[in-house]
Amino acid sequence: MIEPWHWLVLGFSLLIVEMFVPTFASLWFGAAAIIVAALAWLLPVSVSVQIIIWLLLSAIFLLAWFKFIKPLAVDRTKAGLGGSVIVGETGMIIVQPQPDRAGMVRFNVPIVGAAEWMCRTRGEQVAVGDRVVVTDIVGNELIVSSMTSKAAVNQNMHV
Repeated sequence: MIEPWHWLVLGFSLLIVEMFVPTFASLWFGAAAIIVAALAWLLPVSVSVQIIIWLLLSAIFLLAWFKFIKPLAVDRTKAGLGGSVIVGETGMIIVQPQPDRAGMVRFNVPIVGAAEWMCRTRGEQVAVGDRVVVTDIVGNELIVSSMTSKAAVNQNMHV
């Protein structure tokens, strides 16, 4: 005979396993087992019905995880990708670039792991708050153009 505390031990054991095997699969089986333990304590349910409830809850939790929850955790930073993913991105100038020093551009979403990048222009004047597009990369600095310049418009058409 399976007692409610058996389900509780199984549930917490699966939750502990999840700490060492980060797949999020045993988490949902453990959560389902804990719910079955609560149901078994509250209601007189046969062992076969308990197992069916556990299987159904596990399947529902897994489906919900893969269908609804996991897609929300997608990494949109583009970290680990080549620098070419930056070309064509648009950002806002937060420190004005000068001929003798780099400025700073901020992106809405972190690009290749950072939301702010050092930048320069190719002889063009941009002010703090201007929207710019990345046209090239030189070392660790981005070459940007004003969104209103002809070069930026042409660059966006090719991307």
